[in-house]
Amino acid sequence: MPQIQIAIEGEDAPTAAEALLEIAGISGTYEVPTQREGTLAAIATIIGIVGGVAALAEQIRKWYQEWHKSHPGKQFDVVILDPVTGKRILLEEATIEEITEILKSISK
Repeated sequence: MPQIQIAIEGEDAPTAAEALLEIAGISGTYEVPTQREGTLAAIATIIGIVGGVAALAEQIRKWYQEWHKSHPGKQFDVVILDPVTGKRILLEEATIEEITEILKSISK
């Protein structure tokens, strides 16, 4: 079964990953890789979704915007890995449609 991996880098990355996985309709886990020189990172793995993918895509986008806004001036990067194509998408630049397409890959 395909899984979506989301890499989160920045201050409080583990807390951000936890908040992402608390979105209703998303199930998954996250891990914190070995830290390098103070860089905080977390890898969230979405293994299943319940509900409409378009609505979840909007919630993920909203989660990103709220987290980014609540940490002004701090580095916060989120990359989504498409499990089908292997393509990496920077969430800051992703459209709702792009996020929806990725979520569709695990909703089947």
